[in-house]
Amino acid sequence: MKPTTTRITLIAAVLPTFFLLACTQEQQNKISRDIQNWTGTNGVMEVYAGDKVVRRFLKVDKVSTALGTDDKMPRSYRYGYGVLDENLNMQVDPGEKKVYFEVSDYSNTVFFENPR
Repeated sequence: MKPTTTRITLIAAVLPTFFLLACTQEQQNKISRDIQNWTGTNGVMEVYAGDKVVRRFLKVDKVSTALGTDDKMPRSYRYGYGVLDENLNMQVDPGEKKVYFEVSDYSNTVFFENPR
């Protein structure tokens, strides 16, 4: 390889890293969410009471942070849309419907991509 080609390859590899390091954590999260929104997800949101799952939402495409109407400041809850898994069997059954949900930052929740 020519030294010029090596230099260009090195710059092309290092520049995105410096860009991401210069971003704040929130900007990095937004970039990640944009990529997920483009590729799509099959998320599951579980809400726990102690060590027991008490609510589960399936087919969640994203969970968003609420922002204030006037001040645009982040609120202390997340929201999204998903199918309420009423019997907690990890599958959408007849009669289970897509619903809007909100979870507090202070609640015990887990959001993950459905492995099925």
